[in-house]
Amino acid sequence: MAHIIHVINPSFVECAVSVQALFKPFQLGTLQLSTRVVMAPMTRSFSPGGVPNAKVIEYYRRRAAAGVGLIISEGTVVGHPASNGYPNVPHFYGEAALAGWKQVVDAVHAEGGKIVPQLWHVGSVRRPGTEPDASVPAYGPMEKLKDGKVVVHGMTVQDIKDVIDAFAQSARDAQRIGMDGVEIHGAHGYLVDQFFWEGSNQRTDEYGGSLANRSRFAIELIQATRAAVGPDFPIIFRFSQWKQQDYTARLVQTPEALGEFLKPLSDAGVDIFHCSTRRFWEPEFEGSDLNLAGWTRQLTGKPTITVGSVGLDGEFLQFMVNTDKVAQPASLENLLERLNNGEFDLVAVGRALLVDPEWAVKVREGREGDILPFSREALTTLV
Repeated sequence: MAHIIHVINPSFVECAVSVQALFKPFQLGTLQLSTRVVMAPMTRSFSPGGVPNAKVIEYYRRRAAAGVGLIISEGTVVGHPASNGYPNVPHFYGEAALAGWKQVVDAVHAEGGKIVPQLWHVGSVRRPGTEPDASVPAYGPMEKLKDGKVVVHGMTVQDIKDVIDAFAQSARDAQRIGMDGVEIHGAHGYLVDQFFWEGSNQRTDEYGGSLANRSRFAIELIQATRAAVGPDFPIIFRFSQWKQQDYTARLVQTPEALGEFLKPLSDAGVDIFHCSTRRFWEPEFEGSDLNLAGWTRQLTGKPTITVGSVGLDGEFLQFMVNTDKVAQPASLENLLERLNNGEFDLVAVGRALLVDPEWAVKVREGREGDILPFSREALTTLV
């Protein structure tokens, strides 16, 4: 039975918000989820050689066993020579890595959960010397030189096609090994987002110029993925306004512009939009309390996932540097009200689930006092 969160508001009138909204089933076509709780994708770097191992399998299994309806895997790189940017990040290509992911899928399904891989290409973020082939430079929308050396290879039209083919093949492989869909990583200043963002895409061909042209790469990538997996395999697309390089960046400034940006992506084959924000409770545009997921749902008619400091009182950027800060469990009242009002459909939980695999079941059973706080130390192990 779902717990009721009792909150004393400033006027001392007790109100109650049921957590039941988080634990209602969700269905979209073939995708049936037991709860609205989603595990957000979080890079963990515990897959030496790019292969998920027994610890990774157990890491995901435990969340599925404790009430997470949908797991979105950590970013997993597609089969392109320049896709990776970090050590020990899992691959989504090659026999060994796919066999490891098949074991993850089977473990999650055995617990009644669903899982999709987040398909990733880091683009120009890749640094010289990065595995698996240290000699391969970064790829990006535009060439970048440093001390006379090419540190970012400006992608040709053929390069664009090759990357699109790699995403489509990874999606095909995800379907083959029993994944429940795929998420395309189009956020946070990585390759797909680098094409969106005017600051990193000043191409003069059909992939540069207007935002419509800068979206062409993503649109073609989504179309190719859809063609690879057929009409019924769910495609999630993650996007953000903010970038790792600029937390105040705004891809669009108005709801109208957001609608113009999202419609071609939606038409290309996106089933669910994953709307990345740093704090889910912040309004996206003046004059409305709707967050980015709320606006996206309203503008596209497609289901959305909200994300951003859910369940914690401190946002994740505080933990990107060495710090002894601790994020304590926070009230879910605002989130639950928005979910009950239909502002968004699903809720992605990041660090709260990273540190506490039983976060969802503790919320459901009213055991908020047992939820573990998050500190940077949690990033050093797989729990």
